[in-house]
Amino acid sequence: MTGSRVLALGHYQPSGVLTNDDLAKLVDTDDAWIRSRVGIRTRHVAAADETVDAMASAAAAKALATSGLAPHEIDLVLVATCTASDRSPNTAARVAARLGLDAPATMDINVVCSGFTHALATADHAIRAGSATNALVIGAEKFTDVVDWTDRSTCVLVGDGAGAAVVTASPEPRIGPVLWGSVPQMGGAVRIEGEPARFAQEGQTVYRWATTQLPAIARKVCERSGIAPADLAGVVLHQANLRIIEPVAARIGAVNAVVAKDVVDSGNTSAASVPLALSKLVERREIASGDPVLLFAFGGNLSYAGQIIRCP
Repeated sequence: MTGSRVLALGHYQPSGVLTNDDLAKLVDTDDAWIRSRVGIRTRHVAAADETVDAMASAAAAKALATSGLAPHEIDLVLVATCTASDRSPNTAARVAARLGLDAPATMDINVVCSGFTHALATADHAIRAGSATNALVIGAEKFTDVVDWTDRSTCVLVGDGAGAAVVTASPEPRIGPVLWGSVPQMGGAVRIEGEPARFAQEGQTVYRWATTQLPAIARKVCERSGIAPADLAGVVLHQANLRIIEPVAARIGAVNAVVAKDVVDSGNTSAASVPLALSKLVERREIASGDPVLLFAFGGNLSYAGQIIRCP
């Protein structure tokens, strides 16, 4: 095999929904203020006993069932998360146990919001190197556990959920080369620190960086795959803020693409946002099988990673 492909997708969101009007009862805000600044209408909130690994497993089980593979055929599990409450067993190992997998390698990857695209590239590299054949790649977050519900600048943003992909070996590469990097000197612009851990960010710094620097990087992702932005069928950016997604997508030049805007209904789900939004687009058949889709995530650590995949 010379490459890999995304075989199937799945997603999971908690049943609890928090509206902008609900938030207005907690902090000094209202629906109009939230929509005008971040474009979010609702977000899903996990129950107190609904863990990151439980959500990850639900999304992964859906992807695995769609793939047609048996659990014992999965030999690598990667979970992108920054909100798991425990260090060991890691989330990937707990997912493997929940799904009854047979001796896979299990690793968590913490690159915050760009974790899933980092993990997808890692799975692709492992399969290309012959270290794995079938991988589960999952982004899962319980971001409502680390938000300060008295801070209206951050609590209006976040939601919980998970998205997953089954990635398998392919004679023809259908996951393009990754372009990844970071701005470590500006890493403090997005933080989850302290005891208890709390999410904080320099919103204007992140906005300016994302809208001015990321379009050129995303176009380089297209160059690496040999696909012009105008030929993209879909663009799935990290669902951070609609006021970032819309200008960045426009400046990439993907004039014929469906642009994911799941942030409106799901909020910012960090590492879960790209696979969650992609799975929904595919489930609704808004992107056809085989179509080129740009996945590009950015945020925490001021890290970024992107690749073009062929839609399963």
